[in-house]
Amino acid sequence: MGQKVNPLCLRLSISRDWASRWFTPSKKQFVKNLKEDRLIRELLTKELSSAAVARVVIERSAERIRIVIHTARPGILIGRRGENIQRLQDAVLKIVGTSQQLKIDYVEITNPAVEAKLIADSLAFQLEKRIAFRRAMKRAVQQAMDSGAKGIRVICDGRLAGAEMTRSEVYRAGTVPLGTLRSYIDFATGTAHTTAGCIGTKVWVCRGDLVPLERQKAQARQRPAMEPRAPEAAAATS
Repeated sequence: MGQKVNPLCLRLSISRDWASRWFTPSKKQFVKNLKEDRLIRELLTKELSSAAVARVVIERSAERIRIVIHTARPGILIGRRGENIQRLQDAVLKIVGTSQQLKIDYVEITNPAVEAKLIADSLAFQLEKRIAFRRAMKRAVQQAMDSGAKGIRVICDGRLAGAEMTRSEVYRAGTVPLGTLRSYIDFATGTAHTTAGCIGTKVWVCRGDLVPLERQKAQARQRPAMEPRAPEAAAATS
């Protein structure tokens, strides 16, 4: 069988959290919130196309909305004296209404070379600029492995280099165990709009295995008993 399961959905609550965190028992309110979340993400994706945004998390409470933007370029997001943040806040308030208290935060991505979304968008941008796809894919794979990734797989599909027929090119390095739930797998897609048509990019990045919380607690409980005592303390007890 083919790989038909989204790696992110498969690992929800295991190594991945939801991008929208809220609950409502009303079906009408659920539809309204879902539509607003989609409009907010489309707005932020369009306005922050040059800010290297990897993820947008939306949290809702009774009368409060908090938006957390994961970006590799916080300076572009904030703008001069916070002008961009204020402009984005005004645009989002037009979608959700002024009755809601809105707060926009950001989280800086310190290692963008292993973020699947940033890699996919970077490949799409380079393909639009007519950079050789093989060179761009090899560079992305090499940078990810040099930055600490355990494995990466990159696929470009479409009329590559303006060819008459569509084809797929795959480059991989390391291990990407999609069937292992304890592995932290990051997945993202991107689209390059070229003169020959759309070229799709897919990126899988493996950052290693997760240590279960129970194992961490067990190791923390065993560590004090296993640590050797200081010479002074040993002499005092003898």
